[in-house]
Amino acid sequence: MTDLRLLLESGAVIDALRRLPNLDALNLDALEPLPLKGVAHDHVRLRDCALVLRIPRWSQMGLVPAAALAHQAAAFQRAEASGHTPRLVATLPPGEALPMGALLVTEIVGRTPLLPADMASIARALAALHRMPPPADPAPLPCPADPAAALLAQVERQAAWFDAARLTPEARGLIAEELDAARRDRVASPMPIATVGVDVHPGNFLIDDTGKAWFTDLEKLQYGHPAMDLAHASLYSSTKWDPAVNAALSAAEIAAFHAAWVAAVPPALAEATRPALGPLRRLTWLRTLSWMARWSTEGAALSPGMPDALRAHMDAHAADILRAERIERIRRDWL
Repeated sequence: MTDLRLLLESGAVIDALRRLPNLDALNLDALEPLPLKGVAHDHVRLRDCALVLRIPRWSQMGLVPAAALAHQAAAFQRAEASGHTPRLVATLPPGEALPMGALLVTEIVGRTPLLPADMASIARALAALHRMPPPADPAPLPCPADPAAALLAQVERQAAWFDAARLTPEARGLIAEELDAARRDRVASPMPIATVGVDVHPGNFLIDDTGKAWFTDLEKLQYGHPAMDLAHASLYSSTKWDPAVNAALSAAEIAAFHAAWVAAVPPALAEATRPALGPLRRLTWLRTLSWMARWSTEGAALSPGMPDALRAHMDAHAADILRAERIERIRRDWL
């Protein structure tokens, strides 16, 4: 990855921004690089403009630059109606200076969630997304007819990463048991299909001064089963992902989170989602676990230039959730 500060100092980004409406007088010193929090994007705040430039470092979905940018642009445009996501202002196309392009979105002023106190706010933000069904033409966002089968297929593809990771025989055996159970424990049709954030770990939310939760990382947004989001927002593998969140929820706290979501969605959606909470919690965990198995061997190549402290946290988190003792503890959620 090109060093962000060098990229900004080159003038290529400011030149591209000045070609946008109302930004022709933008000064270079208005560009404020924000601390790197995740593995896939850099962010630059435009001082006094209430805007943030979101610069992809790579596509976690394996898309070519133009397709990845179109996906993210559609995600922000579709999700805006929820009232819980930033608004897309403009896109900068892929080019020499910005190989993946960039998105200009409205700035959300807020703090990192505190868990478990802010989980109800996160539940309401997810509910706002889940109340939105897919449009007649969902492209370019994925909309599988059977979201559970699509998630299982993703897990099956990613399961090869377990073979490359240095796992203990005990951990490998437990993962094999869970993979077998996931193949057997199918989710019955018909399933509710809604707008889902996918990468909804608590670190991807900001809490504003009214207590409202805003979902900020829409790279993977698509249409799918709400139970996948409910799982990803509350699993140990997610609540420990961001070092600024770094919390573990009790069974009672997870139940309270689910109750807050149920209170914020139509009763029919809550009832249709309930049978899949266990099976999709397992599958969502396997999706994350397999990705972390990949990180344990390829992390340096996936996100070069990551700050040492963040890399150390990610490495430690991967080692933790791939331990047999941790796997045994987490799977008690659905056994």
